[in-house]
Amino acid sequence: MTLTFLGTRGNIDISTRRHRRHTSTLVSHRGVQVMIDCGADWLRHVDRVAPDAIVLTHAHPDHIDGLRHGSPCPVYAPRAVWRALARWPIPERHPLTLRVPSNIRGIHLKAFPLDHSVIAPAVGYRITAGGATIFYAPDVLRIRHAADALTGIRLYVGDGATIARPIVRVEGRKGAAVGHAPIVTQLEWCAEAGVRRAIFTHCGRAIVAGRPDVEERIAAVGRAERIETRIAHDGLRIVLR
Repeated sequence: MTLTFLGTRGNIDISTRRHRRHTSTLVSHRGVQVMIDCGADWLRHVDRVAPDAIVLTHAHPDHIDGLRHGSPCPVYAPRAVWRALARWPIPERHPLTLRVPSNIRGIHLKAFPLDHSVIAPAVGYRITAGGATIFYAPDVLRIRHAADALTGIRLYVGDGATIARPIVRVEGRKGAAVGHAPIVTQLEWCAEAGVRRAIFTHCGRAIVAGRPDVEERIAAVGRAERIETRIAHDGLRIVLR
């Protein structure tokens, strides 16, 4: 399995050369390419990526708005996402059922519900290809069924919106907590599950506009948990065997 981080910027109003486009990652295996998320920055650029399929995590604009004019390939998403995209001109739609495996031409996915948003319910994906398994959760406050999601994975790809402090509020109508878990908390999840490698995408202001040593400081936090930790950047390519 090969991961190419096409974009690594969260839903913030600044960008840099390393974090230019909205978060999207290409999963490749034996000639098949699956693009995860397609935010507003990818409008009119999806054809250049040429994915065989697109998989969506949730219906926030920085994850779906690149498909506003349609899709050049099949799109897979949970039913909550399809409700938000009901009127969009996407001809080939594949609904995904939570915690039920799906197979996209040899790339196997299982969607796990996340706490992140009430309006746009989010999922993370346990992805297996070529003998390697990862968990991908670019926007997350809490992973439901975390043990099942994280046990035995080779790599955790998580939410870089905040480093040490959570971004959280209580949604008024339902009283549900929504937002983003900090990197330090996600590394604690990884340590508890025995995960030894983590990469963070969907980078927030603290990373994109942070101090020059911000990536080393985050790596040091990972070392304290005995986890190899790094920050993704646009164009980063990782091969997992």
